[in-house]
Amino acid sequence: MEHYHVANPYFGVFVLFVLTFGAFYATTVIARLASRALAAKDTEKIKLSVYECGPEVTKQPNRISTQFYLFALLFLLFDVEIVFMFPWAIDFKLLGWFGFAEMIMFILLLAIGFAYAWKKGALEWHNIK
Repeated sequence: MEHYHVANPYFGVFVLFVLTFGAFYATTVIARLASRALAAKDTEKIKLSVYECGPEVTKQPNRISTQFYLFALLFLLFDVEIVFMFPWAIDFKLLGWFGFAEMIMFILLLAIGFAYAWKKGALEWHNIK
């Protein structure tokens, strides 16, 4: 019997990808079928009727400030950039002066971004009126 060898080293990754996709699809289908089978099918006309009494509904303006989103984006930006410093700190001696210079430039770029955000008022909390 001849031994068959797969030529591509990523064949195992491809097989795992196909199996993962199949498992995800099967889980989604099973969850949809189970939810349809177990869902309460309450078809009372009163519950399905339009609600027409009580105070008139008024739409309120959106009071969510973009300041929240800006704060979150700045937090994620600086948090992820700090995470990039951990591998550098671990291999600091191995990288030598070149790695040190790269990190100084990286920190300088972070400081410029921080100063820009500060100058634009992105770090100040504004009251919503």
